Amino acid sequence: MSETDEEFREDLRAFLAEHHPGRRPKGRGERLAWQKAWLATLFDAGYAGPSWPREYGGMDLSFARQVIYQEEYAKARVPRPLGTGPGIAAPTIIRYGAAAQKERFLRPMLRGDEVWAQGYSEPGAGSDLSALRTTARRDGDVYVVDGQKVWTSAADIADILFTLVRTGPPESRAKGISYLLVDAHAPGVTVRPLRDLTGEARFCEVFLDGVRVPVANRVGEENGGWPLVRTSLGHERAAGAMNQAALYRRVLDELIELARRRGATADALVRDRLADLEMRVRIMRYTGTRTIADIMANGEPGPASSTSRLFIATFEQDLHEFAVELLGAHGMLGRHDPHAVERGRWVWGFLRTRASTIGAGTAEIQRNTIAEKLLGLPREEAR
Repeated sequence: MSETDEEFREDLRAFLAEHHPGRRPKGRGERLAWQKAWLATLFDAGYAGPSWPREYGGMDLSFARQVIYQEEYAKARVPRPLGTGPGIAAPTIIRYGAAAQKERFLRPMLRGDEVWAQGYSEPGAGSDLSALRTTARRDGDVYVVDGQKVWTSAADIADILFTLVRTGPPESRAKGISYLLVDAHAPGVTVRPLRDLTGEARFCEVFLDGVRVPVANRVGEENGGWPLVRTSLGHERAAGAMNQAALYRRVLDELIELARRRGATADALVRDRLADLEMRVRIMRYTGTRTIADIMANGEPGPASSTSRLFIATFEQDLHEFAVELLGAHGMLGRHDPHAVERGRWVWGFLRTRASTIGAGTAEIQRNTIAEKLLGLPREEAR
């Protein structure tokens, strides 16, 4: 990194400190407004979208500065982007979208004025996404969409759902899928939050009953959505890889301090576990920088993004399992128990990360991708 890169770091750090939005509100409505206000502050000051082209409101940063941005953003403890649009849908629209779609959707998404949620998985089509059954029937200049989506993060606060639908016959599988942008407030859209192990509702199921979607909201060609899916999923697995690395650098430091306070570091086995986590969090950073480099060089993260996704998922599970073991009996106390250690954050993290090897493609899917695309092992022929 050059001297000017380090100057950028200092400028960014100063901006994040000076404009820090303060503590996270407890109320759901207040918290959403707080997050949106922060995203608008970032955008209006020119500090949003480190990898986005400038023409869509981004910063178009060099490789070194993208790394710096993700490191400093994670350290600052400021709100992350809302929904799943900026890291997943945006790269797809930037590459495949029509000019009118880029003009209409990208800036409001980045500023946080519109929240996006991903509508891919279905009750019978999760890992086998090409088996999806939500249909879109062409009726003049609109599609009529019927079906159900599940495990849809942020759907309860979303304005737009970027959704996969079947426009081909039932047996068409991947060759009959299209990519639609659905107004989440349109008639016929019903969203039901799903409570998870933490007691919160971070996922939703979405019902689509005769929802009318303009053909102009189709990204790419009809029945040509599968290549777009691969772009979206690749960026989903790559999105925030450096941010996650910086986040877990801080989280591991806090776990080490917890172990010290509890006198656990006198135990050689505890030190060995912490050393293993230390090595892995450093590897995570190197993997994140490689992912950014691949995107900048090729426009896509490529199959290596599965390596990053799998590594992070297993790491955060192992870290929180160890944290709960370290707490002993206190590891049974939830966030709302007055005797919980550090307000129950480690127990909450343990419960939350049970889903880490399922979300954004199961660990089995990641391993298949690594085996087939990186190691060149035999694969089943696509149907």
